[in-house]
Amino acid sequence: MLEISELFNAAAVLKDVARPTAVIPASKLETDCQLYLKTENLQLTGSFKLRGAYYKISQLSDEEKKRGVIACSAGNHAQGVALGATHNGIKALICLPAGAPISKVEATKGYGAEVCLVPGVYDDAYAKAVELRDKHGYTFVHPFDDPKVIAGQGTIGLEILEQLPEVEAVVVPIGGGGLIAGVAFAIKTLRPDVKVYGVQAAGAPSMYESVKKGEICHLNNVSTIADGIAVKQPGDLTYELCRKYVDEVVTVNDDETAAAILALMEKQKVVAEGAGAVAVAAVMFDKLPVKGKKVVAVVSGGNIDVNTLNRVINRGLTKSGRKYTFIIDLYDKPGQLAGVMNVIAQQGGNVISVTHERINTTTEINGCSIRLELETRDQAHIDTIRQALLDAGFHVTN
Repeated sequence: MLEISELFNAAAVLKDVARPTAVIPASKLETDCQLYLKTENLQLTGSFKLRGAYYKISQLSDEEKKRGVIACSAGNHAQGVALGATHNGIKALICLPAGAPISKVEATKGYGAEVCLVPGVYDDAYAKAVELRDKHGYTFVHPFDDPKVIAGQGTIGLEILEQLPEVEAVVVPIGGGGLIAGVAFAIKTLRPDVKVYGVQAAGAPSMYESVKKGEICHLNNVSTIADGIAVKQPGDLTYELCRKYVDEVVTVNDDETAAAILALMEKQKVVAEGAGAVAVAAVMFDKLPVKGKKVVAVVSGGNIDVNTLNRVINRGLTKSGRKYTFIIDLYDKPGQLAGVMNVIAQQGGNVISVTHERINTTTEINGCSIRLELETRDQAHIDTIRQALLDAGFHVTN
């Protein structure tokens, strides 16, 4: 299916196109291992997808190039195909899910491709791309289930082994499986002692379920903030390579992913999209047996929409205990709110907003309810404030 020589050939082709992204220590993240980040978020298009897309296009015949290329994507593959096609003087049409982040849609157009927005998720865009391919004769560039694409993604594995020879485990995000198939093939072929782990979003666990059941599974629906890996079904080739070379596949939920995005930004000054942060989330939340090991987490992309980023930051703050909303029932008389504020001030909480409600069916006739949004240090700080409010005689309902 795939030869290691193909990956070295891909590396040679990509030498003047794709950046050899750095492997940097992530010592500021709180983990039980020596964590490093493979910063594919700093790739030319903001994602690893450039590697596979460009290499695939570079290997097309003159006849295939002449027909133009078509692809489907949640956004990052689209940009890689658009750039690769433009560099090679080829027309490109990209089918994207209608819900793809605006930043990814505009970036794809900016690299010179025509965009077709399709209602639904990645799999719906895929069906439309196949329909248009058959109708107009375009050359299809698959986002993951293609040996050339997988070989291009596998150059990341070659770089990791060169940049950190003492690596003991590599953690890789999974959508359709092209990235982990290439990376796992490279690493297990050259260094079979190195563990390779895959991570999927809990809301889109197609490869996780497939590996667990021993057959390719199709999900009826997917829902995750990690839009880049929201894939209902893995590829035939990627499934076989994962089954053969990947040691374990785990999942992380959206709260864990959001917390990882926030931690990467705040502590490592690294911007990651949801799909790019799931590998770090798996390490941060102890989903893998990597304690004490030298571990590389692939940050596969950084193309996160700014509106999504705002929501993710708030979600991450809540998950990490940096923000909390207290709901307190009070007697509706002077001094009650001041008493609550005094307790919170003594405990070092910072009030962001206050909502006061007199009419509430859950409170007494002479009562009221206040909703306090606070900035806090962590979960222990939240627990301390709650206990102080209870000790002061206040009725805390949340």
